Amino acid sequence: MGMQTLFLTAGISFLIAVVIGPLLIPLLRRLKFGQSIRSEGPQSHQKKSGTPTMGGLIFLIALTITALQFSKGSSELWLMLLATLGFGLVGFVDDYIKVVMKRNLGLRARQKLIGQFLLSVIFYLVLYMHGFDFSISIPFTDLKWNLGIFYALFLFLVMVGASNAVNLTDGLDGLAAGTSTIAYATYALIAILWTSQYDTAIFSSAMVGGLLGFLVFNAHPAKVFMGDTGSLALGGGLAAAAILTKTEFLLVVIGFVFVAETLSVLIQVFSFQTFGKRVFKMSPLHHHFELSGWSEWRVVLTFWAAGLASSAVALSTFVK
Repeated sequence: MGMQTLFLTAGISFLIAVVIGPLLIPLLRRLKFGQSIRSEGPQSHQKKSGTPTMGGLIFLIALTITALQFSKGSSELWLMLLATLGFGLVGFVDDYIKVVMKRNLGLRARQKLIGQFLLSVIFYLVLYMHGFDFSISIPFTDLKWNLGIFYALFLFLVMVGASNAVNLTDGLDGLAAGTSTIAYATYALIAILWTSQYDTAIFSSAMVGGLLGFLVFNAHPAKVFMGDTGSLALGGGLAAAAILTKTEFLLVVIGFVFVAETLSVLIQVFSFQTFGKRVFKMSPLHHHFELSGWSEWRVVLTFWAAGLASSAVALSTFVK
């Protein structure tokens, strides 16, 4: 398989997403699946109220059709589908409670964690049954460390951390979709060039195409939002790609933007609760730049550029 297969996979996934979008968005609007905007967020976002959400279904449908069509149906493919669609289902339930049942906060944090924990347990058990190597590699070194049974806890932290980090990043038009496109493209290259995992590469390419198709409708001004349906799924899939390619720690570099967004929230909460002072004008980080006078497009393009740079650094670790 060459790079042309990956481009073909991404291209077909893109076309499917572009076809699905105009069919799904009016349906979401008719069903009144509109986003409610938090009053404590930037005031400029209030005009986005009512924009259809759950749009993550666009790229998840495109991804699933294309990945099943072009893959070899290996255990890697099914694990990535389990993580992505499973976490997406948790997000879908969350979105459904928010927009249909009008409970603005959706699932409680504990309920979300239980769903994510159960999916992580299933993921771990499948790996165990396939004799997966439970050692972790330390980036920029040749060191390996076998975690044994403790890998189960590590896996849970990676999956929950990644899904929630992408979720926090999903706050501006095209921000999470664009940074995720870059991250999945990076994993497509890692899987095809260095770890020889055909189906992981196909899956990642299919996600890239689906996300680019979704961006046609999600770029500013967005006609649809991905919702937790999309953001939790994206994080779950990235975690699965990192686990399967043994690059769990490198995901911190590849997902630098997601990490920065998450840290900004943790720092803000810690600082405010401990010292009564805010470090940022608002968290997550993208809101800080917005309130500093940056346009939405400027924030998004800057964060995309940061994602490209961090992925380039991650890929450089493979070049000997």
